[in-house]
Amino acid sequence: MYISLTDLFKIGIGPSSSHTVGPMRAARRFLMELPDGTLAQVARVRVELFGSLAHTGQGHGTDIAVQLGFCGELPDEVDTAAIPARVAAISREQTLHLLGQKRVRFQPLTDIRYNLKDLLPLHSNAMTFRAYADDAAATPPLAERTLYSIGGGFIVDEDEAFVGSPRGGEATVPYPFASMAELLLHARREQLPLMDLLRANEHALRGAAATAAFLDRVIDTFFNCIDRGIATRGELPGGLSVKRRAPDIHHQLTVERGQRRVAPHKVLDWVSVYAIAVNEENAAGGRVVTAPTNGAAGVVPAVLRYARDFCEVERDGLHDFLLVAAAVGALCKMNASISGAEVGCQGEVGSAAAMAAAGLAAALGASNEQIENAAEIALEHHLGMTCDPIGGLVQIPCIERNAMGAVKAISATSLAMRGDGTHRISLDQAIDTMRRTGADMQAKYKETSQGGLALAQVEC
Repeated sequence: MYISLTDLFKIGIGPSSSHTVGPMRAARRFLMELPDGTLAQVARVRVELFGSLAHTGQGHGTDIAVQLGFCGELPDEVDTAAIPARVAAISREQTLHLLGQKRVRFQPLTDIRYNLKDLLPLHSNAMTFRAYADDAAATPPLAERTLYSIGGGFIVDEDEAFVGSPRGGEATVPYPFASMAELLLHARREQLPLMDLLRANEHALRGAAATAAFLDRVIDTFFNCIDRGIATRGELPGGLSVKRRAPDIHHQLTVERGQRRVAPHKVLDWVSVYAIAVNEENAAGGRVVTAPTNGAAGVVPAVLRYARDFCEVERDGLHDFLLVAAAVGALCKMNASISGAEVGCQGEVGSAAAMAAAGLAAALGASNEQIENAAEIALEHHLGMTCDPIGGLVQIPCIERNAMGAVKAISATSLAMRGDGTHRISLDQAIDTMRRTGADMQAKYKETSQGGLALAQVEC
């Protein structure tokens, strides 16, 4: 299946695309796809969470997301400011308003089950939804369905999981590709830069105006998120008492710029604060864009903002950046994974760094071969990275990890553009290595908070 930029860049809420965005969409999908007339018979709904969703679901807001999804909410439309009051009302009243149509009894402590023992074979992030005609849920369910949250907000059922792609069938585009080698071959044959090929693909799907409008919306959401993050003080939720750092760092940088005493390397501090601002907003449940996931949501917008603020890239160049970045993210997803629960953080921050490096290279006028090299360098130097959030929260080390991923992406672009595009290891080989490395990685290092840095502070 062709993965479009609208698939990669999903506007939603934090703190996690696989644990928040995905479960919200899954709960809604379960009810929306009930057979005709079934919803009217439903008196109770329940969900059983498996794998990483069970181990770190509460820290990632999975319980909240499921409840909102049952109510019919979508991640890109839900009023983030109203969420705490709505969740409190559900808990207090012990009821859910299914799809905004029917009220049923619901007890979060018992109707959301965290199965810490069993793993379903198709993917770690599994959810089994059940709907009952009996208020006590004492009879066999009216309907039962297992859905999988496979990273980046993508949801598949068991049939879709076998083909490894979301619903929707095959899209028809002029330049289909399943590898960077295929994309480069198209480019050589047509004698076109990568972004022109990718733009043609997106135009074939929805037209030029709609594509440009979507790209502008993503850019605006990215930059609004950065601006909110550098303006909002306080502590992040979850119990770790993590203080928001972006406002203070931004203030320091602004003062230093005004005093004209900025060392050259301080440019990278701006990149870091952009990434930190986004991921602090994500950790607080704010509006973010999957890029390709929420856990790695700060890398691409930080480098994109760097391109605008420090490289003077205009809006058309920012479009080029995102077109190429989305293609690299699609390749990571198709041929490995962007799910921390499946391959560790190499699939999240590593993929994001590769996307940002390729995008920046494209925006700066690099050759097709240099673009591919930039993505490969960035991904290569994230291979083996574990996903080990302390307390099951997307805070430590996740926020700083995004800053480091953004800096690495810029360095990768710079290195690639110092060369002529010739290199030994291809992006396709690096992606395949990420897949194999993820398969070898123990489960405790894949978003379960049972290994790595997650054990450095076990009392939270």
